[in-house]
Amino acid sequence: MKEKKKAKTAPAIPTDPPKAPATARVLVADASLPNRRLIREALTAFLNCEVDDAAAAEHACERALQREYALFIFAISLPDMSGTLLDRLLARIYPRVHSDTHTAPPVIFLVRGEDATAYHEISRDARVRGSVPLPLNLDTLMNITSSLLPART
Repeated sequence: MKEKKKAKTAPAIPTDPPKAPATARVLVADASLPNRRLIREALTAFLNCEVDDAAAAEHACERALQREYALFIFAISLPDMSGTLLDRLLARIYPRVHSDTHTAPPVIFLVRGEDATAYHEISRDARVRGSVPLPLNLDTLMNITSSLLPART
């Protein structure tokens, strides 16, 4: 019997255009509205990200459970709960709510002079990427976040 040669076909051309990378989201929790606004303006001006903010830990926790984030920025001193406790809580529940993640995002703490001891205790955690002193030091903030978030193009 004769075998028929199969005609070679070109590989299928994808019809969907390539998707643009998703914009990174940052969650900021600090009681100070001016600090939250400065952080939002600095990050969105130089980095490709969107910033959500909350004045209290309760609101920050609700937002973290509703959306996925690339970075948390928490003040250690929040009105209803410490930022370190908020981070520990989210480290436990965030991966259970967002099934496609294995761990909560990295965290940066906003630290006042009196919060240095609390920061020192939690700074050994692998997710903690640094601290920004208050009053807000934008140079420190941008130095830390530039390695964690994509640059604006």
